[in-house]
Amino acid sequence: MTAREMPEAGQLLVRPATVADLVAIERLAGSAAPRLTNLPAHRDRLEERIARSTRALSHNVDFPGDEIYTFVLEDRSLGEVVGTASIRAQAGAQDVYYTYRQETLIHASQQLDLRHEVQTLSLSHEMSEITLLCALSLDARYRGTSAARLLRRARLMFIAQYPERFAEILGVAFPGYLDDSGESPFWSSVGRHFFRQSYQEINQVASVRSKSFIAEVMPQFPLYLPLLTPQARAAIGREHPAHEAPLQEMLAEGFVRSRHVDIFDAGPVLRGERASLRTLFGCGWHPVRIRPHASLPDAEPALVANQQLADYRCTLARYALTPTGQLLLSEAQAELLGVEEGRAVLVAPLALPDVEDALDEGDL
Repeated sequence: MTAREMPEAGQLLVRPATVADLVAIERLAGSAAPRLTNLPAHRDRLEERIARSTRALSHNVDFPGDEIYTFVLEDRSLGEVVGTASIRAQAGAQDVYYTYRQETLIHASQQLDLRHEVQTLSLSHEMSEITLLCALSLDARYRGTSAARLLRRARLMFIAQYPERFAEILGVAFPGYLDDSGESPFWSSVGRHFFRQSYQEINQVASVRSKSFIAEVMPQFPLYLPLLTPQARAAIGREHPAHEAPLQEMLAEGFVRSRHVDIFDAGPVLRGERASLRTLFGCGWHPVRIRPHASLPDAEPALVANQQLADYRCTLARYALTPTGQLLLSEAQAELLGVEEGRAVLVAPLALPDVEDALDEGDL
């Protein structure tokens, strides 16, 4: 399916996952490229995740904890679930969320008149308090389309409505670079000295267990980058080629590359302050006005979300406003969102500006 063959935007819907979506989510987990540690193709684990999400949506929450919110992207024109994505309210609420932090050590000697800066990686758990956008997998037919952008950013529309449930700092971890054989040069240079398993094998183990077991075996002292292979050094902070476009979108959203990378494949971890993310500060509430589809004016596409918790829904529609600030929707679009005329919906532009890719020089 090409971008031109994509269904009408009003037929795409992001909503909370239910048990009925389990088979579809398992299929999406198995087809993720590369395989995601935080989205195991393991039915029991996925069923547990959906149950946790349902519980989180049914309870009042005043501050972020061990909640996880799992969503699916449904193509109503096909009657299929074609994507899934999650939010971990606090990355390390159940188990410490470990990363490697890129640092610089200075070695100096007055006697030898020597001053040398050495790049290192230090095991860190300071990202444990952030809210993590994670576990995103999309049917290959929809990659690179507006459906992909809807799935990624519908989570931010949810966070905008329920800020008390999430941390002030959000993070996104992207899969790291793999070679032609599907192995991680970083893992081969670091992890294989402490574990017998290959990258693919250890990734599978970690997908059904906590990653915290890595910290029990991996060295606690800084890793000096000059001691790693050139291939491993080149992989640090480098995303998998299949995730270059999604990463650029998150940078355009307002995220920045942090000094943290994944402990397995050294993939980049982005961070962003909620107040600086474009979807969150650029969204606004508009009452709905329903008009026949044929009479809707042309306008730029936008994310549109209802204001329901357990029955949260987000779709794409034209950002067409009346002179009094009402959002014009067709009857089908209003029905998809589960809203009536006069009900307010949250709206944010779909388009994002181009940005320059750069490393965040600050600390968390």
